[in-house]
Amino acid sequence: MAGILVTGATGRVGGHLVRLLRRAGAEVRPAMMRPEGRDAVRFSFTDPSTYGDAFQGVERVFLMRPPQLGNVSRDMLPALEAARRMGVRHMVLLSLQGAEKNPFVPHRALERWLAGSGMDWTFVRSGFFMQNLSTTHAAEIRDEGVIMVPAGRGRTSFVDVRDVAEVAALALREDGHAGQAYTPTGAEALSYADAAGVISAVLGRTVRYAAPGPVAYWRHARRHGMDVPMAAVTLALYSMCRLGLAAGVTDDVRRLLGRAPIAFEQFVKDERAAWE
Repeated sequence: MAGILVTGATGRVGGHLVRLLRRAGAEVRPAMMRPEGRDAVRFSFTDPSTYGDAFQGVERVFLMRPPQLGNVSRDMLPALEAARRMGVRHMVLLSLQGAEKNPFVPHRALERWLAGSGMDWTFVRSGFFMQNLSTTHAAEIRDEGVIMVPAGRGRTSFVDVRDVAEVAALALREDGHAGQAYTPTGAEALSYADAAGVISAVLGRTVRYAAPGPVAYWRHARRHGMDVPMAAVTLALYSMCRLGLAAGVTDDVRRLLGRAPIAFEQFVKDERAAWE
């Protein structure tokens, strides 16, 4: 198999993906701003000088949008066009559950471009990551005992990033996934109050869900150092939860991987150190 470039290789999905592909014997090129480790290459979507080394000899790409890049037409499409010119034939996009119905999320613009690009594509429309709670929201859970997201009473079909990475690895390693859109989710949809209850039970202390409104969340995010573009994107995403658009449960993980999705309680047990 020709080389596989993994963008976002230092991230939660990308890191797992690199390990899975190497374990399967694939030729993997981790892309990162500051290359470190085996076969890593310097790459930035916004720096054309990095395109040549990154895409040379690459046939398949795992495409992950960096959270800070909201204008994908300006900040990402030039790199994707360069990849196409250099012979990349298949891109596996880490997208978002419900992106096909939401024109306001950047993932939708990427999906549209890829669908008309002439390259093969696979969309991995992930549910909300369980690991958002052990990374982005870890400090407030650990220090304040609170989950602060504007999801209202909406339910969310949380998915473990390990399951998402395994679905992406399958699409990158095997033929037959071109033109497919998969939506890996957990086996059940939980409210954030439910999630707080599971975390409380595992940690042996109370963690509550604050259920802020959009304005309160915006003020909280900005007060805690989140920049305006990131705060806007997260507000839009959690609004999807509030409206019930993140509650859909699929059997894609079981169908593709032949096993049940990782349960939320198992995730909490595995990651409990993040909140202790």
